[in-house]
Amino acid sequence: MKQINIDKSYLILKKWWENIDLTNYEKCNLNKEIISLNQQLFRLNEKKLRIGIYGKAGVGKSSILNLLLEKNEFKTDIINGTTKDIERKEWNFKHQSLKTIELIDAPGFDFYGIKDPENIFSQINSSELVLFTIAGDINRNEVSQINSFIRNGKKIILVFNKIDIWKGHDLKIILKNIRLKLPQYLKIPIIINSNNNIKNQLSELINNYGESLLTLNSLQLADKLFLKIKEQRLKKRQREAQSIIGKFATIKASGVALNPLILLDIAGGFALDTALVSELSKVYGLNLKGESARKIIKKISINNMFLGATQVGINTSFNLLRKVFLATAPFTNGLSLLPYGPIAIVQAAISVHSTKIVGKLAAKEIFRRSKGCLLDPSHIIKKITMKEPEIFDYTKIYLSNKNLDNNFSIFLP
Repeated sequence: MKQINIDKSYLILKKWWENIDLTNYEKCNLNKEIISLNQQLFRLNEKKLRIGIYGKAGVGKSSILNLLLEKNEFKTDIINGTTKDIERKEWNFKHQSLKTIELIDAPGFDFYGIKDPENIFSQINSSELVLFTIAGDINRNEVSQINSFIRNGKKIILVFNKIDIWKGHDLKIILKNIRLKLPQYLKIPIIINSNNNIKNQLSELINNYGESLLTLNSLQLADKLFLKIKEQRLKKRQREAQSIIGKFATIKASGVALNPLILLDIAGGFALDTALVSELSKVYGLNLKGESARKIIKKISINNMFLGATQVGINTSFNLLRKVFLATAPFTNGLSLLPYGPIAIVQAAISVHSTKIVGKLAAKEIFRRSKGCLLDPSHIIKKITMKEPEIFDYTKIYLSNKNLDNNFSIFLP
């Protein structure tokens, strides 16, 4: 099976990361994530694959890793909870491209002595492959942990250990029940640990997909950091855009309220809207000029009735009324001017409302156009996923959850 080229992937990610111009605030606020990505890029360059093992206390996680190493490197005991913290050992595994394979042992997630369970999960979740170890039917907590790994796009394998305590018929019933509890949209492999077959099956998986798993994990980590950077920047731009829209709304409202000339009113409003779009485009990194800004105004006016003929008709009617009131003022001893002020206020309010609509719709359109300005790591993930559908079904789920959880339109003004 053709593997993903690690060297090429490393150069693409390295170049992408070098082109991300972080502010000092971003560097400080995302320091932990930045360190994690830099460490992962180092592992990618060094071709270092990590395999984490996870499960309840007492299911034989350390014993399985010792079986792979063919020596007792990880501590084992008949008492549950011998492993109290993360332990790492290198597996002397010969691979044509990968230089190092690290095995990571974790304490049982249900062990009362764990000081920081979230950190334990995070460290296993950062590995390229998770061996979720069980010793019987799985309960609600185990299913929950499995689903957490899956949501993160993690490749997971169930290892059924200690099968000698189950009779053949009972084992079949348990396996059937386990499969019913696992997500039906995924074919999660279940390896029954007997006669050293776990080593053979795991070796085959690494030979076929080791490089791909390392590359994808690096891309996912980059993508998660990219999303956080994007979210922070959009929040900042949201505040800037709201301030710009408010400023232009005030200017237009003042002009409409004071100007009695219809054509000048319409022309001035359109010019202000064009300037507004131009200013908003700078906020989102596009810097649109006059003609491009006018095209956006035209597009959103066509799609929004209030910004088109309706708004022009309303303002024209109000302007005609104001002209009538001004013309008849000498004949009514000024009484006809009484409605002049309220009408001007109504027109100003309409102008404020329309400017906010223009600003919001323009920002949405500008944001849509600006999406392609930076390389998104998820685009590379999608391409890889399409080529390797069987092994990367987990990645599809990650991308699906990303689309649901990261609706950046909420950060628009």
